[in-house]
Amino acid sequence: TNSSQTSTLTFFLGGFPAWESTQMWSAVLLCSVYLLVLLGNWTVLAIIKAEQSLHAPMYLLLAMLAVADLGLSTSVFPTMLRMLWLEGREISSSTCFSQMFFIHSFTDIESATILAMAFDRYMAICHPLRYSSILTNSVITKICVAIVIRTILFQFPLPILLTQLCFSRASKLSHPYCLHPDIIKHADSDTKINSACGLFVLLSTLGLDLLFVLLSYLLILKTILNLPTWRERLKALNNCISHVCAVLLFFIPMICLSMLHRFGKHVSPQVYTFTANLHFLAPPILNPIVYSMKTKVIRRRILRMLCQRG
Repeated sequence: TNSSQTSTLTFFLGGFPAWESTQMWSAVLLCSVYLLVLLGNWTVLAIIKAEQSLHAPMYLLLAMLAVADLGLSTSVFPTMLRMLWLEGREISSSTCFSQMFFIHSFTDIESATILAMAFDRYMAICHPLRYSSILTNSVITKICVAIVIRTILFQFPLPILLTQLCFSRASKLSHPYCLHPDIIKHADSDTKINSACGLFVLLSTLGLDLLFVLLSYLLILKTILNLPTWRERLKALNNCISHVCAVLLFFIPMICLSMLHRFGKHVSPQVYTFTANLHFLAPPILNPIVYSMKTKVIRRRILRMLCQRG
């Protein structure tokens, strides 16, 4: 009975508390942001595909990051735009659970890709002589396949477990999209298994990834400090800057959002909405910009494209 009750259930999306008066402008802004995400990430993918010199481990991982960013933003934007353009707050439980699965899956893929990029930087700086023999293109392809398999295995049980819960008829969510900790807050039945499973998935994916990223950077920093000259140290640090930006853009809003979900009972809705939107919107926009600015080949190719258009 639970699953039949859940299949006919609808949720009401929340969010945008301070934007109600400027709904049309907010929708235009959001459309512009989404177009920027599409343009930036598709440009990076097209350049990596076209440039033979970029068919290397670091850039294959950058392509994976761009795919994760496109997937994440495409999972989040439709319900946000529908809310702002059409004021459509209602969402069926099946659509909500599917959206939740894709949002969390692409978040996991992005997190694991950032970890793989940290390993790439660790090998390039700490073991430069062994880099090309260990990190081959076939190894990176296997890593990317493993990332997708891990994500599906960990995320697949969560929407299935949600169908076993009972919900009241008018559950209003905190965000303009569906997230697992937000959905289970509105269940009328016991959510201990769902909470435990959600926390286990969070810690064993994003939590472990962050731990290994920090460990990689401790080892990188140790190697950099042992370099004889300042010029060599700065050159090694420069090789990590764009990846450090990707780490900060992804993990800082994510940690803040997790803390707010767990402990932020008295936080204003504006802070809640801003943190969530920053977590899902900032990396897809800024990652292509950061990597384009720091990667000479990508930068030159973009400039050439702009000059031809001009």
